[in-house]
Amino acid sequence: MNGPPTVGVEEEFLLVDRRSGEPVARNRAVAHDAAMHGVDLQLELTSCQVETTTTVMSTSSELRAELIRLRRIAAAAAANQQAHLLAVALPPTVPHAFPVTTTPRYRWMADHFGMLAHEQGICGCHVHVAVPSRESAIDVSNRLRPILHLLLALTANSAVYRNADSGYASYRSMLWTRWPSSGPPPYFESAGHYDSIVQTLHRAGAVLDDGMVYWDVRPSARFPTVEVRVADVPATVAETVLLATIIRAAVMSALEDQKRGDPPPRHPDCVLRAAHWRAAHDGLDGMAADLTDNCSMIPAEVLLTSLIERLQPALELLGDYDMAREELARIAEQGNGAMRQRRAWGRGGNVSDVISELATATTFFD
Repeated sequence: MNGPPTVGVEEEFLLVDRRSGEPVARNRAVAHDAAMHGVDLQLELTSCQVETTTTVMSTSSELRAELIRLRRIAAAAAANQQAHLLAVALPPTVPHAFPVTTTPRYRWMADHFGMLAHEQGICGCHVHVAVPSRESAIDVSNRLRPILHLLLALTANSAVYRNADSGYASYRSMLWTRWPSSGPPPYFESAGHYDSIVQTLHRAGAVLDDGMVYWDVRPSARFPTVEVRVADVPATVAETVLLATIIRAAVMSALEDQKRGDPPPRHPDCVLRAAHWRAAHDGLDGMAADLTDNCSMIPAEVLLTSLIERLQPALELLGDYDMAREELARIAEQGNGAMRQRRAWGRGGNVSDVISELATATTFFD
């Protein structure tokens, strides 16, 4: 590749009724409205969700502008259908149902997986970074495994669920682990090893197709990229830009380690799952596992700051080192999605306050 790798971002959003705050099955109407304004919204598993997809981006400023454009048009389309577009990973209210979007693929998933599909309403953020080859993508996946939990802590945005504090900053990630191909991926020896594991999932009926390989990082099934899927959809554009920037720099650093012949770290799967659980529980303003120091507990913000320092060479090549440091400090002070939700909930336990806070954050572009 010539120059830094490109990046693309997919953000999933929840549609809720403007009066009740409950999820509403209006994704087709919202997508139709957005299409008239030049934005192609993707329909997700449940009909109360839509997804935006950026084009291929080369700089963080380009990415920021594109995310703002997509959120603004999608939010306006939702408003035209008497709905709020919420950048939230789970519905804060008590939903009566999550109707499945009527496509053949989604109907098969609903029939095969039962309540796993019907109780969704789960919104994440997926970051794609270009890599030279599929083998590179597998190697990069191995190298990113130890930092995935920190990215989850950064973006945690599902604290209030079903009209209650869930006890987790990211309860989405707890629900998501019910899928048989979710969570931190195994360590793969090669692309062939990856393919053999995926084929086993197919034979077991655990996935319908390669798009249902839901590991937190994977080689993309559609693009020449490595795809990081661990994050809750961030509450604000600024958080999404920071997430994508850190991931892009981490991929660049991993590719440099490949060139030097440095072996990827091999943490046991159970350790990664424990680190993932703690990050989901505590979020950005709590503790997280330092996998470089025998899983000692360190403030998540401190570990994320240390990660940015380790990625400084790559971030400086991108021109984003100062931005990453400043944005992390600002988000930690002002609050990520989970922190915003809990502040709003703490004002009186009124879920309408949480909905209002999230609706504002979704289209906060300063």
